[in-house]
Amino acid sequence: MAYDFDLFVIGAGSGGVRAARFAAGFGARVAIAESRYLGGTCVNVGCVPKKLLVYGAHYAEDLGEAQGYGWSIDGATFDWPTLIANKNREIERLNGIYGKLLTDSGVTLLEAHATILDPHTVEVDGRRYTAKHILIATGGWPFVPDVPGRELAITSNEAFYLERLPKRVLVVGGGYIAVEFASIFNACGAETRLLYRGELFLRGFDLSLRDHLKDELIKKDLDLQFNADIARLDRLEDGAIQATLKDGRVMFADCVLYATGRRPMLDNLGLENVDVPLNDKGFIRVNEQYQTSTPSILAIGDVIGKVPLTPVALAEGMAVARRLFKPEQYRPVDYAHIPTAVFSLPNMATVGLTEEEARAAGHKVVVFESRFRPMKLTMTSSLERSLMKLVVDADTDRVLGCHMAGPEAGEIMQGLSIALKAGATKRQFDETIGIHPTAAEEFVTMRIPTAI
Repeated sequence: MAYDFDLFVIGAGSGGVRAARFAAGFGARVAIAESRYLGGTCVNVGCVPKKLLVYGAHYAEDLGEAQGYGWSIDGATFDWPTLIANKNREIERLNGIYGKLLTDSGVTLLEAHATILDPHTVEVDGRRYTAKHILIATGGWPFVPDVPGRELAITSNEAFYLERLPKRVLVVGGGYIAVEFASIFNACGAETRLLYRGELFLRGFDLSLRDHLKDELIKKDLDLQFNADIARLDRLEDGAIQATLKDGRVMFADCVLYATGRRPMLDNLGLENVDVPLNDKGFIRVNEQYQTSTPSILAIGDVIGKVPLTPVALAEGMAVARRLFKPEQYRPVDYAHIPTAVFSLPNMATVGLTEEEARAAGHKVVVFESRFRPMKLTMTSSLERSLMKLVVDADTDRVLGCHMAGPEAGEIMQGLSIALKAGATKRQFDETIGIHPTAAEEFVTMRIPTAI
């Protein structure tokens, strides 16, 4: 059968764009449909604008620390609308770049919603297209629990476009997005509370880092409320929002941000027209080659619920393009030792196993930790401290995990992830000469175990 396209991608986010571009580069006829914004969540309402807001928020600390180095900065003020306007301008620029990347690669770009009609047919704006392969890469969408008054809350999508900085902010959640936005609002001057229903936020990260970050955020006057959950939200006559907690307490805010997870964005996609079952969490079920139960329909990225990180979606998109159209270059995605960072203030980053995971897996573990005041802060009034941690297998000397909380943690962890990927041992860390004076050298100078 002759098809209109070899590959039809639904969703022009990171994974979809990567798959489309490289498939086209391999000689395939490719189309991509996107009904919202080019670049997907990461570029528009995720990693990129979030990092820009983190940079903006960090200047509050930088200005205060500058006095210790002889700089007198009088009358400094912060203007939220300026930050948001400049952020919007940068995102618009990136949208244009994504569009150009696609069209320059020879991809047919359809900026409208696509619906799957059968295993080889999609409909866009009333027109039908056939394709040998259909790739679903529609990403995720913020999830807000069904509590009374939920319409009064916003999600991260809306937070990026707030016209004014709220005076009082209530952030609900305990993952990346909640902790990052709480840090941003707090540093920018809003009275900020973070509510999390569990004992401690950032579940899945090393416990030492979670405890350390908790202490650092408290130092920065961020109000952390653990074992706390909202029962209902109400709008008051003065416009404020009243949050009634399940334990009966009442809190007031001008903005309530829910960051309680994301769901796969499968709305009106037409999955009912094909055999594409979901797992018990609502994500598309795929095999190791990202095929659904209908072999011609594939899925990658946040819709499969494997590892919801932009670089992972990029790797999956590349793997699909290579397997389908350049099989001699195909290699499966390796999900081991994926580094990640939380861009809170301070930053936190990790790669490999946590101490808890290593022990649970049966490793005999040796732990090395270093806690110190960053050199940059020694001439300031800041009390912030950094934490660096290595988790080592006592029998093989292999480094199982690296963890850090402190300035530029993400930048430092990227390099260390290569070492872990290569199977580096603690001895090799010890024999590596550090760059002095830097924080990063602590990772190659830790000699005395702190736990066994």
